[in-house]
Amino acid sequence: MTSKRAKGLYACGLSAALAVIDGKWKTGLLCYLELGPHRPAELRRRLPGLSEKVLTQALREMETDGLVHREVHDVLPPKTVYSLTPFGLELAEALAPLTDWGDRRLGRLTTSWQSADPA
Repeated sequence: MTSKRAKGLYACGLSAALAVIDGKWKTGLLCYLELGPHRPAELRRRLPGLSEKVLTQALREMETDGLVHREVHDVLPPKTVYSLTPFGLELAEALAPLTDWGDRRLGRLTTSWQSADPA
């Protein structure tokens, strides 16, 4: 957690866990990084609307929280690759049941939208 959030009091472990994935983009980043290492430009392409500034900020926070590993390759131009740490993979695995529930919910929403469509 960033130092600002680390000082907060949490009602339970769930609150502490959710604090590291708060915000609009971190869950998406976590999902894509779970698939394997990615360069920043790849992550931006996968998450339309995510600005470079916000991406950098989110990845830095996730790195500070111990979820993400940043590897800089010594080549020209510089190449940076992000991947999940074992701690980040552990979080992704812990969130898998919630992801499954969300996928089922999306399926239900899609079904209800299709049945409501008069066309």
